[in-house]
Amino acid sequence: MLEVRNVSKTYRSIPAVQDVSFTLNPGEVLGYLGPNGSGKSTTVKMVTGLIQPSRGKILFRGQDIREDLATYRTQLGYVPEEAQVYTHLSGLEYLQLVGRLRGIPERLLDTKARGLLALFGLEHAQYSQMVNYSKGMRQRVLLSAAILHDPQLIVFDEPLSGLDAVSAILFKELLVLLAREGKAILYISHVLEVVERVCDRVIVLAKGQVVADAAPRELTKLMALPTLESVFAQLVQQTDTEQVARDLVDVMKVQHA
Repeated sequence: MLEVRNVSKTYRSIPAVQDVSFTLNPGEVLGYLGPNGSGKSTTVKMVTGLIQPSRGKILFRGQDIREDLATYRTQLGYVPEEAQVYTHLSGLEYLQLVGRLRGIPERLLDTKARGLLALFGLEHAQYSQMVNYSKGMRQRVLLSAAILHDPQLIVFDEPLSGLDAVSAILFKELLVLLAREGKAILYISHVLEVVERVCDRVIVLAKGQVVADAAPRELTKLMALPTLESVFAQLVQQTDTEQVARDLVDVMKVQHA
C-alpha cells in the first residue's frame, strides 16, 4: 500500500534522512523507531506530504503521492506528536471542522463525531472549549479526528502521549482492530515495550539511515538479546545509560567543590 523508495532529505546540505526504503502493507502495524535526531519526524513529514523528499519517491498504491496530494490525504489519518488543536473550539466543533474539510455529509458527520467522543470518554466535555482540556483529552480528540473519515493509511506519532492508563489500553485494542480491518499503520513511539507487543515489524533508524527492519521477535533472536529495548540500544549505539545514571547520582552527592 505504502512504499518509501530510496528517500533522502537534506537541509542546507546536512542529511536528515539518507536513502530510506520500506514498504507498509494493508493490515500491518509497522513500528518506526530511533533516538532523537535520527530522522523519524522528517520521515513522517514526507509520508504525510508536509515536505518533499530531496531524492527518492513515496508511493501510495503504486502512485507517487506528489502527483495528487489532495486525493492521497483523503486516505490518510494522522496523529501528530504534539497535540496542537484550535483551543477556542470545543471537541465537537473541532471534529465537525475536520469532517467538513474531509467532505463528510453533515448528518453522518454529527453521528460519527458524537459517537467517537462518547467512546473516547469525552461526551461530557464535547461542548467545552479545548483550552480547558487536559493533554490526554486533546490527544483523544486527535485520535478521533484521525479515524473519523475511515482512512486506509494511519500514521500515529507518539499516540500514547498524555493518555491515562485506561485510554492507553483502549488505544492498543483499537490498534489491533484497525489492523484487522486492513488498515496500514505506521507507528512511531519511544515506548518500546508497547512497540514490541503491538507491531508486526519494526524499522530502527540511526543517524538518518535504516539499521534494522524485521519483526521484533526476529531482532531479539538474531542479536541474542532479551528485549527490543536492549536491541534498540545496541543498534543505535546509545550511551551506557546505567553508567551515566550512576555518574549523575555521584555528582548529585558532591558536597564541596
